[in-house]
Amino acid sequence: MIRLSAITRVFHMGDQEVRALSNISLEIGSGEYVSIMGPSGSGKSTLLNVVGLLDRPDSGRYELDGTDVTVLSETEQARVRREKIGFVFQSFHLVPRLTAAENIELPLMLEGIPPAHRKSQVDAALDAFDLRDRAHHRPSELSGGQRQRVAIARATILKPTALLADEPTGNLDHRIGGEVMALLEGLHHAGTTLIVVTHDRELGARAHRHIAMRDGEIVGDQR
Repeated sequence: MIRLSAITRVFHMGDQEVRALSNISLEIGSGEYVSIMGPSGSGKSTLLNVVGLLDRPDSGRYELDGTDVTVLSETEQARVRREKIGFVFQSFHLVPRLTAAENIELPLMLEGIPPAHRKSQVDAALDAFDLRDRAHHRPSELSGGQRQRVAIARATILKPTALLADEPTGNLDHRIGGEVMALLEGLHHAGTTLIVVTHDRELGARAHRHIAMRDGEIVGDQR
C-alpha cells in the first residue's frame, strides 16, 4: 500500500541545512499496525507528514496504492488525502467554534455529501464513539479523552484506508490514553492500516511492527 523509495526532506534554518529525512526507503502493507519511535528530532513526525501528504519530500518516490503521489499537484494530493488517509494529532486540532457533531461532520461537508446523508453518518459516529450526549458541546466543554474521540470520529468518517496518529495520547492521562489506543486498535482490527508515531516505548510496543528512527534515518525495523 505504502512504498517510499530514497525519500529525503531538508529544511533550511537560516544558513543551516537540517536533513529531517535522509534516504528513507520503507514499505507498509495494507492492514498493518506500525509504530514509529525515536527521540525528539529523529524525523518521525516529518516521515508521518510525508506519508500523509501534508509535506512533500525534496527527492525520492512515494507510491500509495501503486500511484506515484509525489508527482501529483497539490489539488490532486488533497483529493487522495481526503479519500485514503485520516489523521489524529496530539493537540486534537478541532475547530473551537464548532460542536462535536459539527466537527465530525466537517469532512462530509467538504466532500459535498448532501445534508440528509451527512446526518445519518454523523449520528452513527456519535454512537460508535460514545459521544451522543456530547454532540452539541464545543471542544472547550469536553474532556481531553472526549476531544480525542471526536478527533478520531472526524478522521474516520470518510472511512480512510490508513489512519495516521501523531502522539495520540500525549495530552491524556494513562487511563484515558489506554482507552483512546483501544479505539484506534479496534479500527485496525476492522481492517484499517494504523501508523502511530510515539516516543513512548510502552505505547509503541503495542504495535505489530516497530520502526526506530534516529537523525532522520531508519535504524531498526522489527515485526
